[in-house]
Amino acid sequence: MAVFSLIAATLLAQATAPVVTVEADADRDRVDVGYAELVAGQPKAAIERIEANPNISSDDPSANINLAAAYARLGQTMIAKQHYLAAIASRTSYDVELADGRWMDSRRAARLGAQGLDKGTVLALR
Repeated sequence: MAVFSLIAATLLAQATAPVVTVEADADRDRVDVGYAELVAGQPKAAIERIEANPNISSDDPSANINLAAAYARLGQTMIAKQHYLAAIASRTSYDVELADGRWMDSRRAARLGAQGLDKGTVLALR
């Protein structure tokens, strides 16, 4: 599934933390995976939006990373970890560009997200 992606890094424990965005390959189609809800501090709404979207496959990296971010913000780190692992294991991967200009594979971004759970950092893809 083609997805236009952004990554937002925020502190898990602090909703007022600055948001860092990254852009993926502009040739990808844009699919809503709850990014706006995550940025707005509404993790439950993000989960509902992602799960209600029939255009998202169950192994979509962006959806799994955003589900992980939402569950992490709700304090459900075991479920969050499962979604990061699903993004890592996905049949699909694509590059995302970090705010500092570096490019990163979606699997690597998911690995960073999984590692960040222990540090209180959340990665989310748009």
